[in-house]
Amino acid sequence: MNEAADNDTAGSNSLLRKLFAVHPVVTPEHSGAERLKQTLSVWALLAIGIGATIGSGIFVLTGVVAAMHTGPAITISLMIAAFGSGLAALCYAEFAAFLPVSGSAYSYTYATLGEVVAWFIGWNLLLEYGISASAVAVSWSGYVVDLLAGWGIHLPAIWVHAPFHQTAAGHLVASGAIMNVPAMLIVLALSALCYVGIQETARATNFMVALKVGVILIVIVAGLKFINPGNWHPYIPPNTGTFGHFGWSGVMRGSAIIFFSYVGFDTASTTALEARNPRRDLPLGIIGTLVISTVLYLAMAAVVTGMVSYVKLNVSAPVAVALNAHPTLSWLRSLVILGTIIGMTSVILTSILGQPRILLSMADDGLLPPAMSRCHPRFKTPYVSTAITGIGAALIAAVFPLDVLADLISIGILLAFAVVCIGVLVMRYTRPDVHRPFRVPWAVVLCPLGAGVCLVMTYFLSDATWIRLVVWTFLGGLIYVLYGFRHSKQRPR
Repeated sequence: MNEAADNDTAGSNSLLRKLFAVHPVVTPEHSGAERLKQTLSVWALLAIGIGATIGSGIFVLTGVVAAMHTGPAITISLMIAAFGSGLAALCYAEFAAFLPVSGSAYSYTYATLGEVVAWFIGWNLLLEYGISASAVAVSWSGYVVDLLAGWGIHLPAIWVHAPFHQTAAGHLVASGAIMNVPAMLIVLALSALCYVGIQETARATNFMVALKVGVILIVIVAGLKFINPGNWHPYIPPNTGTFGHFGWSGVMRGSAIIFFSYVGFDTASTTALEARNPRRDLPLGIIGTLVISTVLYLAMAAVVTGMVSYVKLNVSAPVAVALNAHPTLSWLRSLVILGTIIGMTSVILTSILGQPRILLSMADDGLLPPAMSRCHPRFKTPYVSTAITGIGAALIAAVFPLDVLADLISIGILLAFAVVCIGVLVMRYTRPDVHRPFRVPWAVVLCPLGAGVCLVMTYFLSDATWIRLVVWTFLGGLIYVLYGFRHSKQRPR
């Protein structure tokens, strides 16, 4: 009997060791970097990060969140989200400097907390990136339809909206539309660009980011004259009696949702194997992305909520609503919408850029089929993963509304950020010998604080979001049990 019990205990311990097996720290020289083209400078990494960060968050979600949850206190939500993101960004910078690989938080987790936790994070990062592209594509579609309507071109409503919409209770109901065709087409077109090459993608991103930032600055400067301080009162509207609808619970829910707006530096970290000098340039790109984006977000949110009452901003194009409220700014409307469309295009592009590189890392580790890690012999891109990402994101953009997608992105990235913060502290104790070109200051304090802020914000997301996360995680668990666990390269052959 005792022998049988000992065998059971040994078997359980063996299973746990397998589930929490830690991936050895690898350098770019031993990570298969030669499959990809090393062409990105620090400026290109910064452009990718900003390109992925500034999109529907600044042009759409700030208005929607202000109208539904925070009122003018959207700026407080942005600062809370920026604080949590800033702590995570420092941790990302430390990891990226000494572990420059394409898997981002997935790879960092594998090196610190083990395989099963890494799978959970990687699987949710796939959700975050795929849905990020889809969510911004839905916003992009709204702006395109609005622009065309201004030119007298009216597209049939059944082809420019999702077939579902979300009720206040979080339920999906039929909308009467068939699919969002513009959103689907833009995702497919940009996937084709990512398929062709990283250099071409970086050039397109540089151009679009410059134009996007220029448009934002024009709106901020022009709108300053039309701010009515009365629109900022009450700064924090009283709670309606429903948790998350105004008051401080609304501010916190707003910060949890708006966290979606700060995910861009994660995208920059996924291009580590394509950077010329990742150990130096990745920390600069990651931290620089967050600082620049936060300043622009706060300025835009303050100006837009000052130009028009927040109750009018629950639309697909809130910046256009703010401009329409002041006839002397009508000359800016078409220019801003066109610039917004081009700017949001860069977010879709960079989101599609990030996901295939995480798929590549997971396939390299044996957790996904080897086809996912194939790189094109001519273009030097993970072409199979790019094709799968593009088709999946296009289908999601065609059938789901923005509010459903935004909540799912926020919970995925909040969990990933929390685990990365914990991972830095774990690595400090398990691998103190590893050279760290960049180190998180006061890590004993800032790492747990960063993880805590991110985890607390998940509490303020809707119950429906948690249910969808559980369903997604269950599906991922099945894939891990049926394929990943058995094919992991951590298993002895």
